[in-house]
Amino acid sequence: MRSSGWNNASTPYVRPARDGEPDAWTEEAAQRGHVGTNELREVGEIRATADVARDLNIEGDPQVVVRRRIVFLDGVPIELADSYYPASIARGTPLAQPGKIRGGAVRLLAELGHRARKVEETVSARPATVIERDLLELDANEWVLVLRRVTRDHDGTPFESTVMTMVASGRELRYEHEEG
Repeated sequence: MRSSGWNNASTPYVRPARDGEPDAWTEEAAQRGHVGTNELREVGEIRATADVARDLNIEGDPQVVVRRRIVFLDGVPIELADSYYPASIARGTPLAQPGKIRGGAVRLLAELGHRARKVEETVSARPATVIERDLLELDANEWVLVLRRVTRDHDGTPFESTVMTMVASGRELRYEHEEG
């Protein structure tokens, strides 16, 4: 990925997978002749940071379930993906349990009544932190792209906040919208 000119589109990542369909990352990588995998680093219930509480519109005691993953392309780490869900939605579901979720988190959320109707994304660039450099195998002077995605359901209620910290080199983000 570091110099591949890879283009990323977000739409497949917010659409629930059908039975037998691979997850969006596995499929996207395979279409380009690569192997895309991810490793779950942490699952747990935590107090939300101010940014995540704002994303999810949680006030008071902002408890969320977090799922932290490291994303690999051909065995090379290229992204850290941390997804946050209101504890009121995720507690007691596979979202709050270690291990892969059958059909993926997007499909499970849809089954729970939370299907993406509006997705907001912001992208920024900054120098990588020490931890990010270690996990992503970056040099001391390398930067990362940070994509923050907030997903809302049919009535505008946010149900997922995902922060993706990506190796910046060779990465291009592409956005498409189709009426329908």
